[in-house]
Amino acid sequence: MTETFYDVMRRQGITRRSFLKFCSLTAAALGLGPSFAPKIAEAMENKPRIPVLWLHGLECTCCSESFIRSAHPLAKDVILSMISLDYDDTIMAAAGHQAEAIIDETIEKYDGNYILACEGNPPLNQDGMSCIIAGKPYLEQLKKAADHCKAIISWGSCASWGCVQAARPNPTQATPIHKVPGLAPKPIIKVPGCPPIAEVMTAVITYILTFERFPELDRQGRPKMFYSQRIHDKCYRRPHFDAGQFVEAFDDEGARKGYCLYKVGCKGPTTYNACSTVRWNGGLSFPIQSGHPCFGCSEDGFWDKGSFYDRLTDIHGFGIEANADKIGGTAAVVVGAAAAAHAGISAIKRARYKGGDE
Repeated sequence: MTETFYDVMRRQGITRRSFLKFCSLTAAALGLGPSFAPKIAEAMENKPRIPVLWLHGLECTCCSESFIRSAHPLAKDVILSMISLDYDDTIMAAAGHQAEAIIDETIEKYDGNYILACEGNPPLNQDGMSCIIAGKPYLEQLKKAADHCKAIISWGSCASWGCVQAARPNPTQATPIHKVPGLAPKPIIKVPGCPPIAEVMTAVITYILTFERFPELDRQGRPKMFYSQRIHDKCYRRPHFDAGQFVEAFDDEGARKGYCLYKVGCKGPTTYNACSTVRWNGGLSFPIQSGHPCFGCSEDGFWDKGSFYDRLTDIHGFGIEANADKIGGTAAVVVGAAAAAHAGISAIKRARYKGGDE
């Protein structure tokens, strides 16, 4: 009989009360209402752990580093209880032929029923020789695992968009997972970020386990629950943006007062992520809170959009603190011009109407 998440927790000495508390915290982390806690509990009591193959291509392992720091739920609970992490060459004890044999065993035993988690991307140039795993191109390992999986999770901006490896001139032809030619047409969920937020990663896995499907995705394949709003929308410095109060240079008076970082390169107004709500390190902080502008690491092609400290677009705030008289005067001019234009158009129409009567 396949062991469920609940079986594992009870075997580890966790009480029923603690288990239900865990389900409530997980529902909250997913942004779901209290009514979903019993559904999560039911899923974890009855559904077997999901087999997962976690593969690594061209990347820096920052996604794994982020994942193991998840606080809600803890990474150890995800790895040891919620899923069956059969292969991950970064954290697994096995090595060499013993480790690689696990991939074949998982494919044979769980054909069509395991999740393929991809961290990093494959290089296509020179037949994939820029990334070798167990003596073979990573591209071969990826395609073989994708042929038999149930679905694919693209962890981080490397797997989702290409990231720094795919930045111009991209000599290795590093390619995001969904653009790999010949890859089996399986459902793909993108969880971009360099790296993604730890709780976002574990929440996606929890959602899949609970509801046996992906969360609702946007048109780019990202979970809406975490990527439907811009960082700018919930940023605590947003009032300063609306007031026209900006940091003009690092360590100026505006920086010391916590003004908006837009003019020193913050990409928050164009970046979709949950940094300003979920935050990092157990909800402690995020880059903007530490005084550094967001450089849009979860967006496609962010490495090729110029300096991190140059603003990309000319986004104007209302500027309520700039000069009330000036704003009022400008508004009066605009309204006056509009009224004059309307009067002129009306006069022309009346003249044409009279001409038609004659």
